[in-house]
Amino acid sequence: MSLWNKIFEKHKEGKKGKLAWLGCDMHNHVLPGIDDGAKTVADSLVLIQGLKDLGIDRCIATPHVISGVYDNTVDDIAEALGRLKQELTSKNMEFSIGHSAEYMLDEGFLNILDHNRLCALPNNYVLIEMSYLAESNMLMEAIFRLQSEGYFPILAHPERYNYYHQDFNQYKIIKEMGALLQLNVLAISGYYGNQVKLTAARLIKEGMYDFVGTDMHHERHLNAIKGVVDRYDVEALLKHNPIKNATAF
Repeated sequence: MSLWNKIFEKHKEGKKGKLAWLGCDMHNHVLPGIDDGAKTVADSLVLIQGLKDLGIDRCIATPHVISGVYDNTVDDIAEALGRLKQELTSKNMEFSIGHSAEYMLDEGFLNILDHNRLCALPNNYVLIEMSYLAESNMLMEAIFRLQSEGYFPILAHPERYNYYHQDFNQYKIIKEMGALLQLNVLAISGYYGNQVKLTAARLIKEGMYDFVGTDMHHERHLNAIKGVVDRYDVEALLKHNPIKNATAF
């Protein structure tokens, strides 16, 4: 490739946005009024425009499902998505958005599984999370149950679970059980604290991440993410990790 072509290709890459390589943001809270993410449709549009500015032209919204806190159902999530899509159309904003959920591993989750009410990601992926305070005693059961029913569990932001920071082997056990791991973009910057950053760095070094998500809740997150991608070449940082966003969804 000539020098001119290299410069031209680099220019095109910059125009696309620094997260264009990701293809799809598979973890975010852009649906309006359904959890601790976007409060209104107007908030949602700001976050979606932010994703577009980053080069992302499609996402899957993953509102929290936490028993007794955010008891979102498949119908609740679809209704919020419908309102948002209607506004996107009225504003002539081209953006592809689907819906799923981020499931807290609690008794409510097992009930959802038992009654076949899961709102999965495309291709039978399921995003799960735990409390930041204590490991869920049903993690291994949930991973096993999901796989036995044909799903592929993805553990959200594993770097943020403080109780694993001093026992890195737990991450390896989770991977060996068949769970996939999803990195929060902000974790590489120290946004969540230095220990989270160090843990994310080690998981990256050992090639253990499978997905990347923004986990964006509000405009503060958006602005921080823009700062991260200006400072770090996230694609290069993750070059030894089998990131599946663009192919899985």
